[in-house]
Amino acid sequence: MPLIDDVFSQTGLVLFIASVMGILAIKLKQPLIVGFIAVGIFLGPSVLGWVEANDQIDLLAKLGITLLLFIVGLKLDLHIIKTMGLVALATGIGQVLFTSVVGYFIAVALDFNHLESVYIAVALTFSSTIIIVKLLSDKREVDSLHGRIAVGFLIVQDIMVIVAMIGLNAISGAEISGKIGPNVIHVLISGGLFLLVVGLLMRFVLSPLLLFLAQSRELLLIFSIAWAVSLGALGHHLGFSKEVGAFVAGVSLASTPFRDVIGAKLVGLRDFLLLFFFVDLGAALNLAVIGDQVFAALLLSLFVLVGNPVIVMIIMGLMGYRKRTGFLAGLTVAQISEFSLILAALGVSLGHVDESVLGLVTLVGLITISASTYMILYSHRLYELLAPRLKLFERSINSELNMDALEDETRNPDIIVFGLGKFGRSIAQSFKASGYSVLGFDFDPERVKRANSEGIPAAYGDAEDSEFFETLPISHARWVVGAVHDRYATEALSRQLLGVAFSGCAAFSMKDESEVSDVIKEAGIVFIPYNYAAEHAAQVLLAQQKPLQQT
Repeated sequence: MPLIDDVFSQTGLVLFIASVMGILAIKLKQPLIVGFIAVGIFLGPSVLGWVEANDQIDLLAKLGITLLLFIVGLKLDLHIIKTMGLVALATGIGQVLFTSVVGYFIAVALDFNHLESVYIAVALTFSSTIIIVKLLSDKREVDSLHGRIAVGFLIVQDIMVIVAMIGLNAISGAEISGKIGPNVIHVLISGGLFLLVVGLLMRFVLSPLLLFLAQSRELLLIFSIAWAVSLGALGHHLGFSKEVGAFVAGVSLASTPFRDVIGAKLVGLRDFLLLFFFVDLGAALNLAVIGDQVFAALLLSLFVLVGNPVIVMIIMGLMGYRKRTGFLAGLTVAQISEFSLILAALGVSLGHVDESVLGLVTLVGLITISASTYMILYSHRLYELLAPRLKLFERSINSELNMDALEDETRNPDIIVFGLGKFGRSIAQSFKASGYSVLGFDFDPERVKRANSEGIPAAYGDAEDSEFFETLPISHARWVVGAVHDRYATEALSRQLLGVAFSGCAAFSMKDESEVSDVIKEAGIVFIPYNYAAEHAAQVLLAQQKPLQQT
């Protein structure tokens, strides 16, 4: 029996303990996700038994997942899919195939039967969009190269897991009715009609409706939540899942001008509701059932934590990406997904596997989610430790992106720009227009190609790579500009410049003053583009000031 019987008091206790654990986690500089899962284990039936997973808490957890998938769909950037399509497909599909095949043989070696091994292998395959998107957002790395690649192959995985869940739900219905073919056809027809109706609503209804609703921010927010939950419920009843429906709901509003406003309004509510998802995950852990699965869970967790990042690094290295980008992107697949638990639970309900498999997958989920959270939070420090051993994961870059492909007059430039985003390219264009020779570098092949197409001599390179840095004509340059907007990359560039005693002028562009460290200040001057833009805008406005009319 739980210590507290009424749901309201249970919820209050969960929130209070979660707040205390959150404060402790921040003080210890630990991730909140792990703390929230620990709250569920601590208060749940397996330890104190003060709180039981109930329908109300489960409902809040499901609403949190629904809103998260809605926001993921809402912020679906088709440009990312287009520009990262090849690497996203290659890494997403490659990692899924590698993990499922090797995972199957590991499970067989652990004395699971073939069907159980298939379920375990597939459960190990998918990574958690919930956790990765949240961690990348917290670290402000969603827009970085490795962040965009990670989001790209997470989208590929989401599509694959959605297809898998649709198939499993179809098979589930077929198991009951005994008609596999008709049931699968029914799901496919229902899915097609579902997408068709949503597409028609996008074309003729949603844009004018949102324009009307935008007159009231409260009403716009309420409608957005209602739309996400309603399509989630509809997707569930049509044989897919609430996650699929919520994702489609988000995609349906992604092309409207209100997507950013809606997303910003829902972030706080999403984070609040996701608290219950992580607590519910911990509370559902049955320590008695999984006690005999510890060795298997540790072995499979080690495979996920090491094997998944390695295969991503291999694929990205073969495609010409630098070891740093491959490593940081690879860490994002070092855990299993919440969908893995759903898959295992479905296997139990179908009678394909028993509770020991569900307990094993749950334990692997907790281990990998906890460990990978730390790995991602401290990814740059891990890279610094492992960088010398990661050289084998990259190959020679394409000749069109190499310095050898540049004209001779660009070999000894007046200014070298690291980072060819909008700010870096603008700096390079301004210097070039003033008659100076320019040379740009970036570890994003697409940015290098774009810079060259705009007439900026550019090559593929990473300033954090000391061997690469030694080949650059730094001694001939009068200016060096770091426009990568990343603290760790900028610190590495700063140390490189200090190490060679660069005598010219160095400048670094940073997103926020809080990220400017002492080594960056020592190496050169710092620009905060947003601050400078605001100051310039204020000066323009002041110059246009007109005397107030007397009334």
